[in-house]
Amino acid sequence: MGNDLLYAKSYFERLPELGDLAPEAFKAFVAFDKKALEPGKLDGKLKELIAVAVAHVTGCPYCIDVHVKNVKKQEATKEEVSEAILVATALKAGSSIAHSVNALNTYDEKGDDALYKASYFSRLKELSNLSEGAFHAFVDFDQQSMKEGAISAKDKELIAVAVAHTTGCPYCIDVHTKGAKKQGASKEEVAEAIFVATALKAGSAIAHSVNALNAYDDE
Repeated sequence: MGNDLLYAKSYFERLPELGDLAPEAFKAFVAFDKKALEPGKLDGKLKELIAVAVAHVTGCPYCIDVHVKNVKKQEATKEEVSEAILVATALKAGSSIAHSVNALNTYDEKGDDALYKASYFSRLKELSNLSEGAFHAFVDFDQQSMKEGAISAKDKELIAVAVAHTTGCPYCIDVHTKGAKKQGASKEEVAEAIFVATALKAGSAIAHSVNALNAYDDE
């Protein structure tokens, strides 16, 4: 491997090359990404906060750099950015703990062929008995991260909905979509949050194309 440095901001400058190599698909993605992030029912600032949160779940350093700069231009404070990141952290961890109900079903050799049912989520409380200290510490963190602060409770739920679609956790989608609705979010606002997540999840893949180009060209 000729270049030992796998991530550098300057690598992102190679992204337009993908437009030369696969012009139609690249153009279609750019149009979708622009549409997903432009203001609609949700303003541009909230969409960029959602983008920052999702970028921390996909782990894309290029996306983090781009969208933190974008949300700063939208006059988001460092506190708002931090709160969005902590919502993402809680949801990424929450996806793991939510899936524990599947682990309990498997361990107990449940015969039901259905892998996901909303009713399975009721088993989550069993973790409190199995690992009380860690369970309650997580619950406290989760509650603190979702509490209204620099970002409103409604907007935090919308961020959570977007992140839940990124982690692909059906329990989290169910909980936080209902949470967003209770906070007054419309179905259109929920849909827009989901499309920001979609754009960022896809954007993580296309952003990493610069690493692929570097690898391909590496002699």
